Amino acid sequence: MKYRRLGKTDLKVSIVGVGTWQFGGEWGLTYTQAEVDAILDQAAEVGINLIDTAECYGDHLSESFIGNYLSRRNRENWVVATKFGHHFHDLFTRTDDFSAEGVIKQLDDSLKSLHTDYIDLYQFHSGPDTLFDNDLLWTTLDKQVQAGKIRHLGTSIGSNANIHQTEASSKVNSQAIQVVYNRLDRAPEELVFPSCVSQDLGVLARVPLASGYLSGKYKPGAVFGNTDVRHRHDADSVKQKLEEVQRIQQDEVPQGMDMAKWALAWCLKHDAVTTVIPGCKNPEQVIANASATDLISDNHPQAWKA
Repeated sequence: MKYRRLGKTDLKVSIVGVGTWQFGGEWGLTYTQAEVDAILDQAAEVGINLIDTAECYGDHLSESFIGNYLSRRNRENWVVATKFGHHFHDLFTRTDDFSAEGVIKQLDDSLKSLHTDYIDLYQFHSGPDTLFDNDLLWTTLDKQVQAGKIRHLGTSIGSNANIHQTEASSKVNSQAIQVVYNRLDRAPEELVFPSCVSQDLGVLARVPLASGYLSGKYKPGAVFGNTDVRHRHDADSVKQKLEEVQRIQQDEVPQGMDMAKWALAWCLKHDAVTTVIPGCKNPEQVIANASATDLISDNHPQAWKA
C-alpha cells in the first residue's frame, strides 16, 4: 500500500480506502457484523487505513457496524471519515438537515455510533449552495474542531463540477473535497481539480468504478434488484455507459488486466487525487481494489514522505 498526505492536513491516508455505503443495505445486500469485520480486517491486512461512511447509510447503520468493529480494534490505526446533512427514513428516502443545531445532534449520534470521541474528517454531504453558505453552520463546526470532536472538516460536493463550494473551502476551513471521479465522468478535471491543487485540498474520489460499471462485470441490458440503488439509474444512461465501458475495455485497458484495477489506478494517476474510496462487497473485493496500487509509481505531490 502507498500513502498520501490528505491536503494540508496531517492525515496519512492509504491511496485506496473503503467506501461503506453498501453496509447501509442499499446495494442489494444486507450485512452481519461478522461480514463487516471480515471486510475491515482484510482492509487492514492489505494496508488500507481509510474508512468513508455517512450518517445516512442506513440510520447510522453503516457507522454502527464500523463502530462495533473499531471498539474491538485499535482506533488509532484508522482514519475515519463520515458526513452530515441527511436523515435516513427508509431505503432511498432521506430528508435534509444542514442547520447548525441539527449538525450537533448528527455529530453526537455519529460519535456514539462509531464508538469514538473524535472523527478524523467530517464532511458537508452533497448539500446545495444555499445551505452551504451559512456562516453559523461553519462557526458551529469550527467550535467542534476546537473541542476535539472533529480533527478536520471536508466537503463532499453533490455536483462533480461544483466550483462554488470547492473555491470556498479555505474560507470555511474545509480541507478536503470528496467528488465523483472516474473514467466515465471527468468533469472535475476542468475546474474542481485545479482549485483543489491551488488550495492544497485533499481529494477523495468517490464512485471510482462508476457504480461498478467500470468493473467490466456488466453488459448492456444488465438488470438490478429493487434493493440495489442502481435500479434507480436511468436505463438509457446505463446502457450508454455500459456500451462505453466495452469500448474502453477494448481500446484502453491492457489485454489481460483486470478492468477494475485499471480503473482505480486511472483515477489515482491524476495529480489532484489523494485517494479512491470504492465500495466492496466482500474481502476478495478489498484485495482486488488494493491491487490497483501495483500500477502506481508514487511521485504524487501528496506522496507521504516518511
